[in-house]
Amino acid sequence: MALPMGGGGSAQRPGHGHWPAASLLGGLSEEPREQMIRLGRRVRFERGERLLREGEYGSYVFLLLSGWYKVLARTPDDREALLAVRAGGDLVGELACFDAQPRVATVVAAGRGSAKLIGRQQFLDFLAAYEESAQAVMCAVAGKLRWATRRRQDFGSCPVGTRVARVLLELARAYGRPCATGVSIGVSLTQPELAELVGASEPSVHRVLRSLRERGVVETGYRRVLVRDLPELTIAADGDAAQRIVPASTSHRVAATTIAPTQARARLV
Repeated sequence: MALPMGGGGSAQRPGHGHWPAASLLGGLSEEPREQMIRLGRRVRFERGERLLREGEYGSYVFLLLSGWYKVLARTPDDREALLAVRAGGDLVGELACFDAQPRVATVVAAGRGSAKLIGRQQFLDFLAAYEESAQAVMCAVAGKLRWATRRRQDFGSCPVGTRVARVLLELARAYGRPCATGVSIGVSLTQPELAELVGASEPSVHRVLRSLRERGVVETGYRRVLVRDLPELTIAADGDAAQRIVPASTSHRVAATTIAPTQARARLV
């Protein structure tokens, strides 16, 4: 089955301003983007600081301006699992503003960053005044739902090699920066964190990355992934190519007990 994403093998398209086109701010035209950035008050975060906490009620959203952020949720065994990443240009916390229900996930700064804290009523009034922005927010929510749905589908039907390739490809397309030797995935992830995103054990992900490195598809370092061959990674993300990524003995599906916590807690934030 082909990866359900936009066509081509290119990295992220440049959006409006300096934000990725896949982000909320990157997709807005100048006037609504500048008006949105003026909302609320500016706040700064250091690594490890929490913006949102799962289970709490909140009457505000964060419009991320810079930095990287991790979306986490509690699993049944009471650990925090990484569900997704967010970056400058993205919006977090909007669901609780729409339905006045508790937060469905925790958002933590992965390093230094800044954002605009926008109150619920100001946020909703802005969306009512700017139709383009309201549509962009709906598209952003839909994008998060698509990500969560793809992960749940992949967990239940795809081998580990395919899942790793798909996550790397989506990160490269959303946040990748072209460089002389390929596309650098700007997201700073450890191997255990990548394993959580993929819904697989760390040893299985390690074997997949080693195979991709040996084939010249990616280059990895400390919290760094460089995609050297984006077309080949795109092929690897196709389920039909799974057996070319990992030796047959390691390309089996992950046991249900490994993926169930993350799969059961797929969230939108």
